[in-house]
Amino acid sequence: MNSARISVTLLAGFQWLFFMFANTVVIPISIGAAFGLEQVEIVSALQRSFIFTGIACLLQGMIGHRHPLMEGQSGLWWGVILSLAATASALNMDLVVVGGSIAVGSIIAGVLVSILGMLGLGNLLRKWFTPVVMFVFLLLLANQLIFIFLKGMLGLNSSDYINMKVAIFSFILAGITILVSVKGKGILSNLSLLVGMIIGWIGASILFPEETTTIITGPFLTWFPWGAPSFEWGIVLTAVVTGLLNTTNTIATLKGAEDIFQTETTAKQYRSSFILSGGYTAFAGAVGLVPYAPYASSIGFLQTTGIKERLPFFVGSVLFIVLGLIPSLSAFFSTIPTNVGNTILFVAYLQLFGSALRNINGMQFTSKNIYRIAIPALLGMSIMNIPKEAFTTMPTLVQPLVSNGLLMGILAALCTEFIYYSAIKVRGRG
Repeated sequence: MNSARISVTLLAGFQWLFFMFANTVVIPISIGAAFGLEQVEIVSALQRSFIFTGIACLLQGMIGHRHPLMEGQSGLWWGVILSLAATASALNMDLVVVGGSIAVGSIIAGVLVSILGMLGLGNLLRKWFTPVVMFVFLLLLANQLIFIFLKGMLGLNSSDYINMKVAIFSFILAGITILVSVKGKGILSNLSLLVGMIIGWIGASILFPEETTTIITGPFLTWFPWGAPSFEWGIVLTAVVTGLLNTTNTIATLKGAEDIFQTETTAKQYRSSFILSGGYTAFAGAVGLVPYAPYASSIGFLQTTGIKERLPFFVGSVLFIVLGLIPSLSAFFSTIPTNVGNTILFVAYLQLFGSALRNINGMQFTSKNIYRIAIPALLGMSIMNIPKEAFTTMPTLVQPLVSNGLLMGILAALCTEFIYYSAIKVRGRG
């Protein structure tokens, strides 16, 4: 390998590192804030996230689906966990009990997903997730996450009222990031999220100076930091359902990879990917991380950069592990202002809307198809806007599940699609 080739590989590896960092750094910080963790615990969570994400990517690329696709902390899981933490008071539950029950549920879900992988049920699951189900999933996921990010941009995470100074700064930063992405050339456009994060971090440190505090680092591996294992069965059930529905990420990403790499995903690739993702999910529950899944956004990254080789991906994964192994670096990155991280992710996840629309591109909007799309999508969004306290009259076991618009929308989409295709089969036999 000549020096020019090595240089290109290293630069591409750093680009993967930036992509992984931008998609990871805000998650443990936001989860830590939701569960009221101390700064030292958040730093430890960041270290675990960096190290484990790098390892997860390497294993998937080598022995899993064997594609350069980021394996990261799932947006579906992230949204559900934040939602459960936010509704703890409405459900009259202690945050420690909620966290411990989520951990138990994710362990159970991880074992089930691995078993499904071993049984080779990937192709069967693939048939369940039709374009309509994928549209509903991506639309509701975008709606839930964008709402979370917008609250952070407006300063509503620390106050009941909009902080105008923070809000104006956040929207200006969002505009700059989008402008760099749309108008930037080459590598500048590809690294627009990183550019926005750097500009925002510097700007926030000037406009919103805070007292400098010494950050103490602790051991990066701690067990059940969200709370000791608990068995609040409503939370456990919700976590298990989330884990099973999270297989959507694997299916969507590997389907998208088929167009990129011009190959059809084999049953062996599905099996290996599910086994690994299930193992990651179980382990994540035990160490206080958001469970994992292949990132569908990796497809857009590959399409934008045009670099499809695995070596740069492996280089980026190793660099991410190294980043996590240096406590001082993890501590430094834990100080990123919350509104900056939320603004950058707000911009990044706007693309989910386009991904949702592409799933139903070309579909004829007959009255039947409108019902197939509208019932689950609007049901999910409606539930998201109902106060959580309204569900307290329902049985405790199902409260966390039925009060979650994202999960109920996906379940409704699966049900309506099953009814639709069953009716087609019945007419066909007639």
